[in-house]
Amino acid sequence: MRIYKLLYVLYKIKLLSPFSLFRLVAAIYKNGINLLTLLHFSAKSSGDSTALIDEKETLTYNQLFAQSIELSVSLSEIYQLGSGKKVGIFCKNHASLIKTIFAVSATGADIYLLNAEMSDIQLNSILEHHHFDLLVIDEERGDSLKHSTYTQAILMSYHDTLPAINNLTSTANSSNKKRGSSTGKLVLFTGGTTGHSKVAAHKPSLFNYLDPFYDFLTRLKILNYETAYIATPIYHGYGVAVLLLFSALGKKVIVRRRFNAEIACGLIREHQVEVVTVVPLMLHKMLRTNVDDLKSLACIASGGAELSPKLTQGTLSRLGEVLYNLYGTSEAGLNMIATPQDLIYSPYTIGRKINGVDLKILDEHKNEVKLGKVGQFCIKNKWSIKNGAHTWIETGDLGYRDEKGYYYLCGRVDSMIVSAGENVYPLEVEQVLLTHPHVEDVAVIGVNDEQFGQRLKAFVRLTPDAETKADALIEWLRPRLARFQMPKEMVLVDELPYTALGKLNRKLLE
Repeated sequence: MRIYKLLYVLYKIKLLSPFSLFRLVAAIYKNGINLLTLLHFSAKSSGDSTALIDEKETLTYNQLFAQSIELSVSLSEIYQLGSGKKVGIFCKNHASLIKTIFAVSATGADIYLLNAEMSDIQLNSILEHHHFDLLVIDEERGDSLKHSTYTQAILMSYHDTLPAINNLTSTANSSNKKRGSSTGKLVLFTGGTTGHSKVAAHKPSLFNYLDPFYDFLTRLKILNYETAYIATPIYHGYGVAVLLLFSALGKKVIVRRRFNAEIACGLIREHQVEVVTVVPLMLHKMLRTNVDDLKSLACIASGGAELSPKLTQGTLSRLGEVLYNLYGTSEAGLNMIATPQDLIYSPYTIGRKINGVDLKILDEHKNEVKLGKVGQFCIKNKWSIKNGAHTWIETGDLGYRDEKGYYYLCGRVDSMIVSAGENVYPLEVEQVLLTHPHVEDVAVIGVNDEQFGQRLKAFVRLTPDAETKADALIEWLRPRLARFQMPKEMVLVDELPYTALGKLNRKLLE
């Protein structure tokens, strides 16, 4: 089966002809086994096609490849990058970030993608623990280093006078230089914009990533499309994975430093974008801004946060069968995909496992639960941070599987509460509240209670012009929830706190 998948993928990216295989071998000889090899092959097969569009420039594959090569030589020459060296990249979505990823990979150094929205305190904590040999940073975040103990090299992503990715030059001849024999690690950081982050290091491998690559291509029908807008941050695993996939396929990629719903809708209309990567909050804002601008979309790939059934049904009714729900983690990578047809079956599902995923649902005693019962998702696959090791990864996500093989999320392990001896999952209450016609957004958390041990507290944002009161929402909920699920308190709010990645920041609610 894996041989069939490999042949299918090679055929679809036009690698089965003798001439194409020769070009791939030549690219590997020239660049080694690294991310720049993908770009080299795309330059040979799609050289004059548009590769990348951002606010500052539009690049063909030939231009992106040539500039990435020159940058890799400069980084090796000026900063002595190579195998064993570590580069932190603290940038938003733009062409300099993308060139840096390809160029650093060509040197053999390890790439650390840092959350560009993290606090100064969290950044300095990471700098103290990881000892980077080079830090690439956006100019607007330069002040974040003023109180840092970091003393190694700093390179701006863009600058008119200081050394920066956009003006770095080398005295060496890049065209005749053979680059590193293999790529370093690609390291992501888990967690939000505050608190302690953990690293998730992935070693790129065609065979390890064959299953998710194949399933992503076939289930989302990616090969049918030419233009993608990556609205999600590239420093997140979801964003960088789509970038590398589309670069390998020679597709057009559009990025912007910041997400703005009005600008995003305009980009989709202007470039007739067919594929967009979003977190649910982005999709919600675009639908509310201008749904007519979104008519060219054939594939909306949502990931990174829970997709509410209300948003699912609203997208299906307004744009048709174009929405896909992706489930994965920084540590375990992509593991499930829900197609539009799956979401019609149930707007609550995160879909079915992709091939190559082993998944157990365990209770608090590490025993497998029965079908339909809630437990923690524990995952093993070849593309996780373990890269094929026999260690199971505890995701921290709670959920269950139905009799047809569909999976459902019930929230995080640390969000579940025990009320009067019953396990209560805030996400289930949120999903019910979101079906109310006057509820725009909702967050439910656990609070201490003298009588029951813990109870739920709901924060609700109403739709514009809604006049529903909190007491009326409580009464509306009573016939729809078990008694132990009923919130102790309902608070109406103007806004709910979200991280830069579009995840609800429950720590700010109390």
